[in-house]
Amino acid sequence: MAEAGASTRIFIDADACPVKLEAERVATRLSVRMILVSNGGIRPSENPLVESVYVAAGPDEADKWIAEACGPGDVVVTGDIPLAAKCVAAGARVIKHNGEELNDRNIGNVLATRDLMADLRSADPFRQGGGKPFSKTDRSRFSEGLDRLVRQALR
Repeated sequence: MAEAGASTRIFIDADACPVKLEAERVATRLSVRMILVSNGGIRPSENPLVESVYVAAGPDEADKWIAEACGPGDVVVTGDIPLAAKCVAAGARVIKHNGEELNDRNIGNVLATRDLMADLRSADPFRQGGGKPFSKTDRSRFSEGLDRLVRQALR
């Protein structure tokens, strides 16, 4: 586990992550190690601060790896709410792709809402469909939020 500021790392739940480039820019600007965790198929970065970790294929293998590896002082980028809850419990800071921070004050409500929506979708096959499209504003909000969280972690 990392101590705050001593060895801050950015963990990226890299499968289907739309903000890898933005995260790499923040990592480079702040000289912080970034770890892309995936089942494969992610092109490795030439940036010396960026490490790629490939886990076994299978459900939640990347999530398990990140949850076990992160700790206080780290920042995790994920849209996976159960993974976010585990990372928050481990003391890491968590940010979603749209820039929304998940922490010990809001993770319970976010997890409950996710579970409720899953129940509603399974009960009503016509209630499918995704959320709103990912926008430039989301990317900008993410970059600003990640920069803020990493700076907090470095203190």
